[in-house]
Amino acid sequence: MGLVVLTGASGAGKTTIAEAFARRYPRLAKVQFFDSIPVPSLDEMSAQYGSPDEWQRVKTIEWFHRLAAELQSHPNVLFDGQTRSAFVRQGQQQANIENVRIVLIDCDDATRTRRLTHNRNQRELATERMMNWARFLRDEARREGETVLDTSLLLVDEAVDRLRRYFD
Repeated sequence: MGLVVLTGASGAGKTTIAEAFARRYPRLAKVQFFDSIPVPSLDEMSAQYGSPDEWQRVKTIEWFHRLAAELQSHPNVLFDGQTRSAFVRQGQQQANIENVRIVLIDCDDATRTRRLTHNRNQRELATERMMNWARFLRDEARREGETVLDTSLLLVDEAVDRLRRYFD
């Protein structure tokens, strides 16, 4: 397949799914995580890049240049990143990567809240702002015709099985 990009807001299950995929299919795809780079505070993003949105755009494009290099030695890469589909497409174009599939990992607000507050103990992320961000990403993915994988009622292994199909 080439490159599969998991996008979505916090609490949707992107990283959990990507980690499970890496354990289950270590030879099928190299798994990379956007958050493996330092993520500054919102104030630092604004000071250095003008806004958190611009930081995310710039870092997504930088990541895509790295992913293009990865694709030279690995035929398949799975990338986990909380970023916009529009930024993924910009990165794809600038890094000259032909085959990219974007999959929005999503869930309903109640599931996201439970995961963030109880499972991850990150109550500070279970805010209206995060729910609005999730809604924005969902709307963008649907508008662009991207795949949306709702994990609200899906087991991790079921999500991994669905992602596996994209690498055939």
